[in-house]
Amino acid sequence: MNLAIRDIRYHQGRFILTTVGLGLLIGVVISMGGIYRGLSADALAVQESTKADIWVVQQGTNGPFAESSRIPEDIRYRIKGVPGVAEASPLSFQTIQVERQGKPFRFFLIGHDLNGLGGPPNIIAGRNIRQKHYEMVAAKALKMEIGEKIRLGRHDYTVVGLTGNVVSSGGDPAAYVSLADAQEIQFKKDDDAIRNDRARIDANLARIQTLPPAQITGLQRNIAGITESTHTVNTVVARLAPGADLQEVQERISRWNHYRPISAEEQTRILTKGMIEKARMQIGLFRAILLVISSVIISLIIYTSTIDKIKAIATLKLIGAQNRVIVWMILQQSLLMGLIAYGIGYLLMLLTYEKFPRRVVLQAFDLQALFLIVVAICTVSSFVGIRKALKVEPAVALGG
Repeated sequence: MNLAIRDIRYHQGRFILTTVGLGLLIGVVISMGGIYRGLSADALAVQESTKADIWVVQQGTNGPFAESSRIPEDIRYRIKGVPGVAEASPLSFQTIQVERQGKPFRFFLIGHDLNGLGGPPNIIAGRNIRQKHYEMVAAKALKMEIGEKIRLGRHDYTVVGLTGNVVSSGGDPAAYVSLADAQEIQFKKDDDAIRNDRARIDANLARIQTLPPAQITGLQRNIAGITESTHTVNTVVARLAPGADLQEVQERISRWNHYRPISAEEQTRILTKGMIEKARMQIGLFRAILLVISSVIISLIIYTSTIDKIKAIATLKLIGAQNRVIVWMILQQSLLMGLIAYGIGYLLMLLTYEKFPRRVVLQAFDLQALFLIVVAICTVSSFVGIRKALKVEPAVALGG
């Protein structure tokens, strides 16, 4: 006869309600672990999809994600000429928020060379960008339809394809356009700003009395051409040739080109240890607090359940039941409660994790570790009830 099962059946309603409540709490713990992993996955999504060995950014910055970085587009040719570099491509990044269907619409725009690195990792519907202008590939998470048009800057862009769930480090879904389009959207000034800049340049040149009018006119055109140029990018990514030494290539780029070459490993460290570390720590702390709360709840439930069974336990002792029978009954109840609650929490997350606004990554290692933690919590928590039960005297069964 299994005493634990019989007692659970006798208090069936209380056991079910308690287990379901505990299962919801464990489901929250599982979700916290998934969000924790999701933060890392989101932070590295663009970097991993680019598959670059080196990120060349503005000197003295940790760009292009953690800090702002701007470098000339033609640096790509100098980087490509460095011994050991097989391929180099410029990339442009910017976060955009516009109105779509009357609601704020936010996404991460990536501009890439159509024949280079950094484009959509895969096309799951439609096609890739073929024209140099006004075509876009959107991440699935943006929920855009193929053929849909969206206004960016001065022009309308048509969605021609959909890619996987690529997001920025902040969790904004990505969209891809050609590099020329991205540069125009990011760096092209509006007509009023251009007129104001030209007027300011003209006024400054007019103050120089020593310049003849013809030279002033030439300077105006040249300065305007420089200040209105959009041939700027946020980074140039490079892929090394087989057998090339990463450190040697980085040293050459830094010494002769005067830009900062960041390896993929360094970029990973910047993204995970700098940009999202505090958020990860906060989620980890919240997860630990929930586990402590779960252990307190289980301890309290087992203790109150033991108090309710004082006379039954005393009767068992009176008829000669050994302590190990009572210990096993309480421990078994605690373990059953924890394991069923874990199953409820796991099933709940399995059914809902894809509906979260941010990515939730459920890793087998995390789930297995949490399972062992739940077993340990249930075992330790049962000691409170066991200690109380072992102190019960058989004579209590004969009392009123």
